[in-house]
Amino acid sequence: MIPRYTPAEFEELWSPATRFSTWLEVELAACEAMEAEGLVPAGIAKGIRAKQLSLDPARIEAIERTVKHDVIAFLTHVEELAGEGARWLHRGMTSSDVLDTSLAVLLVRATDLLSARLDKLCGALARRADEHRRTPMIGRSHGIAAEPITFGLALAGHLAEMKRGRARLLAARQAIAVGKIAGAVGTYAHLSPRIEERALAALGLRPETVSTQVVARDRHAELFTALSLIAAGIERLATNVRHWQRTEVREAEERFTVGQKGSSAMPHKRNPILSENLCGLARIVRAAVIPALENVPLWHERDISHSSVERMIAPDATSTLGFMLDRAAGLVEGLVVYPEKLRQNLDSTGELFFSEAVLLALVQKGRPRQAAYELVQRCAMRAIAGEGRFRDNLAADADVVALLAPDEIARCFDLDHALSHVDTIIDRALRD
Repeated sequence: MIPRYTPAEFEELWSPATRFSTWLEVELAACEAMEAEGLVPAGIAKGIRAKQLSLDPARIEAIERTVKHDVIAFLTHVEELAGEGARWLHRGMTSSDVLDTSLAVLLVRATDLLSARLDKLCGALARRADEHRRTPMIGRSHGIAAEPITFGLALAGHLAEMKRGRARLLAARQAIAVGKIAGAVGTYAHLSPRIEERALAALGLRPETVSTQVVARDRHAELFTALSLIAAGIERLATNVRHWQRTEVREAEERFTVGQKGSSAMPHKRNPILSENLCGLARIVRAAVIPALENVPLWHERDISHSSVERMIAPDATSTLGFMLDRAAGLVEGLVVYPEKLRQNLDSTGELFFSEAVLLALVQKGRPRQAAYELVQRCAMRAIAGEGRFRDNLAADADVVALLAPDEIARCFDLDHALSHVDTIIDRALRD
């Protein structure tokens, strides 16, 4: 986490103060559950809450330098502040009961912050897709002109991808909203499943089905994979914007604000810096996936190899994606679209994009498909070489006109027909 790419909400979420206050929430929820079962004297948790403890991260870190154990350092500090009642905290629990449960709480909160931002991006894409649903442009495959689409259809594809990302994120939230208050190896040796269920319910979590000393790490890997797929989808959008903004393409570009400068050397420059930044940050989010997967096969009931990894990837991946979602939504909202340039680039292909329509018309007339393909390709290649227009070449080709009348050739060059189902596709993306 660095300030440049960390939204304020995520900075607070992953701060030491929030981490330790969440640990205390877990301890008190467990204490209250134990009180209900008669394992702890009634009123202990309430009494500690009444003290409104002001935890000092610096003091906890100072204690940790001596004891070399973060949870013990935390509990020692709580005892300093809470007094006698604190001796009942952590009864029958192990450190991972606190750490894994609090991590689940924080990841759920992070996921909710991301979901709200993803909704804004989806909203921006939906509005712009609807705005440009009938703005024609050339579709490209392999970077080469293919057949017509609309700019709204291109954005609708990104919208559908982000909606799939949202579904994955919600599923991962469900998977990660799991904690454990089950003791050293998950057997409730000094606790009970009822205590765990009551404590976790107070925190908005469910019990791990079968815990060891830790919650199973495939859950965390699922979340980081979901985050990476959202980041990859944002990068695909940003990559398209970078292409659209190229000087020789210039179909759309990032909004260039008053006073903005594009180059320290060249005053004319307007660069796609937001999109390039998003492509770079996507690499950071995706980089969390492999470590998260490698955290899954821990030794036996638990080792500590996952701990250092999660201290880094959880704040970094969630904060970076939060920043990306904010930036991507602003990018889409401010995207400047040039319909006239989109049409110009479409027309510059010399109507070659109607080649499939001609091919199908010849097949319909009885010409074998491969033979028909060769006829159309012959006329198209001549046009690409500068030897006449594609439509004129077809009209002058004896083999073509032997099968297709002039009006039948003309009907193949119908842009409205090519785009006749675009509204249906966009409406599907907006609805689903």
